[in-house]
Amino acid sequence: MTNLYPLQFEPIFKERIWGGEKLKSVLNKPIVSKITGESWEISTVPGDVSVISNGFFKGKSISDLINEFPEAILGKAVYAKFGNQFPLLFKYLDARDDLSIQVHPNDELAKKRHNSFGKTEMWYVLQADDKAELIVGFKENSNQEVYLKHLQNKSLTSILEVKKVKKGDVFFLETGTVHAIGAGNLIAEIQQTSDITYRIFDFDRKDAAGNSRELHTELALSAINYNKTDSQKRYSTNINQSNEMVNCPFFTTNFLPLIGEISVSKNKNSFTVYMCAEGNFEMNFDHQTASFSKGDTILIPAFLNEFSIKGNATLLEIYIS
Repeated sequence: MTNLYPLQFEPIFKERIWGGEKLKSVLNKPIVSKITGESWEISTVPGDVSVISNGFFKGKSISDLINEFPEAILGKAVYAKFGNQFPLLFKYLDARDDLSIQVHPNDELAKKRHNSFGKTEMWYVLQADDKAELIVGFKENSNQEVYLKHLQNKSLTSILEVKKVKKGDVFFLETGTVHAIGAGNLIAEIQQTSDITYRIFDFDRKDAAGNSRELHTELALSAINYNKTDSQKRYSTNINQSNEMVNCPFFTTNFLPLIGEISVSKNKNSFTVYMCAEGNFEMNFDHQTASFSKGDTILIPAFLNEFSIKGNATLLEIYIS
């Protein structure tokens, strides 16, 4: 088998009605549209499968590589659980305008309705304008009747939890949590591999052709968790350590502030992904060196389990426990 190495991918850009240009100005992404809302960094969503951009496997899709070396890429435990499926989706999102208020179904509902995974996700705020906000769940425990009344009266935001946010804030969104990214946020998003979203309210916006975007009112009713949730996560920021931010059945995400050099030793149960939120770093592995910078997303195959990283960077470290 060809020696495996840290993999990078061609970003998949998505124009959105609410998108902007921060993916270029902050994260150095080569976008061409002024309404680019998303950069899909690692994806196996049908129709949007990532293609490797570096090294020996350049030009090959992640799905093809996993089919060729499933356990070596995914890891023993991940392969045993998911087979050849890559279970996570990694994105950067730029909200120049408010996103719609929405909700995602759980695994059971998504499987039944869409033959898909559910969509548990988390947000790490990379940059936030002064008045940037997020919507995360209900202010108080509610119910379907109260929810529908406010939805019909266009007063839904009055019963939802609105949080002012700043760089470094973390939110974990279990399925069923009503949520929205507000204008002025640049976010790293880690989620299950799913593109199932139920749009609840879109602030009565029209697209360029004067059309409203589709709402999924009925589908959302049985997907929503009407109880108050505590979505914001606090975490430590110890230098050169993996500080746990989120640990759930679908992924673990750590905050890793790197200053200098550290050695990393992992088991071969899961791949690891690093999202570089700030700075620059290099990775030394198998007598080779690879360099990375802010905005890069790197997939470390599970069987590449001994390496060192060196630099001055803020990293998000993601794997499946």
